[in-house]
Amino acid sequence: MVVVALIPLIGGLLVGVGGFLGWQGKLSRDRGTGVRTDAMLRSDEAFAVGNRVAGVPTMAAGLIGIAGGLAALVMPTPLGTTLAAAFGVVGLLGLLAAGGVLGNRAAAAVPEPAPAQGGCGGCACGAGGCGA
Repeated sequence: MVVVALIPLIGGLLVGVGGFLGWQGKLSRDRGTGVRTDAMLRSDEAFAVGNRVAGVPTMAAGLIGIAGGLAALVMPTPLGTTLAAAFGVVGLLGLLAAGGVLGNRAAAAVPEPAPAQGGCGGCACGAGGCGA
């Protein structure tokens, strides 16, 4: 039953660290980590704002997962272990989803990046555009 208890425990550690890094602004769009929605991926600023907002509920999700895993480790019966681990996983996933929704809303509130001025941008032909 130790394996059952390790699921929310390890998941909580990973999610908690990810939430902390997002809250600190240490995630980049290039690494594939953090909350990744269309609103967040449209600019570096939107990604940073969204992951900062999502960081707190994500860290809380990690704590719930860790608490569920630790509770499952000390349960005297297999049923108690299974229930504690299940509650830890459900709590982790629920708060993780809430953090993603909040982060997406925050990123959507960031203004769109200004479009590039000038020509087509591919050949540096200037504001008059390409002759092609």
